[in-house]
Amino acid sequence: MGILSGKTVLITGALGTIGQALVKRYCEEEARVMAADRPEMSDVDATLAKLGEGVSYFGCDLNDLAGTEKAVTALAEEVGGIDVLINNAAFVVNKPHEQFSIEEYEQEVRINSSAAFVISRACSVHMKRKNYGKIVNLTSLTLTGHWEGFVPYVASKGAMYGLIKSMARELGHHGINVNGISPGAVVSEAEWRHFGENREKYHQWILERQSLKRRIEPVDIANLAIFLSSSHADLITGQDIHCDGGW
Repeated sequence: MGILSGKTVLITGALGTIGQALVKRYCEEEARVMAADRPEMSDVDATLAKLGEGVSYFGCDLNDLAGTEKAVTALAEEVGGIDVLINNAAFVVNKPHEQFSIEEYEQEVRINSSAAFVISRACSVHMKRKNYGKIVNLTSLTLTGHWEGFVPYVASKGAMYGLIKSMARELGHHGINVNGISPGAVVSEAEWRHFGENREKYHQWILERQSLKRRIEPVDIANLAIFLSSSHADLITGQDIHCDGGW
């Protein structure tokens, strides 16, 4: 029996690189998985079928905060409450900070952290009733300040870190754990597309900066999320754990 058998899990950004690894691992641990991503995503059924059995797709536009909170509230009522919430969805643009418009800045913050706030609020209603719940927010290695061109993204992840600390304090009274995972440079198809002919140079640049000389795979992040969602982590809360190979 999986260590999360019988638990209902909501994962945002479920069709991204890390998201798919999360869905697969939670399915392997026999959780009931609600995979949330943008409503217009294509080939959803085929993708989820490769990841595990019993996955339900939940189309959700995180740009619409009020609509998102309403939809998640309805979903939680329908399934009898969300036991584990993984706030994984993220939107990122790389360019100098002075080139971002106010609207672009606000969009990244809205999708990356404000949405996590309203989703957590919607899910915590049922968690409080059960006196049980696990919330895991994905932050970022970029919070270390070693990267340029990601100001709105880093600001949004800083807000996620604040959510971890403050919500862990408030929700701990109700038996709810709130933690974070700060991934390092995770291997993804997007990085290879972005760097093109320079991808091997980028790969070596990452390994030079890591203490451990192996690239971080999406499953490494998913394994940590599984641990934080399980009873093994019942007394861990308010923490942001780095999975970055020792950056």
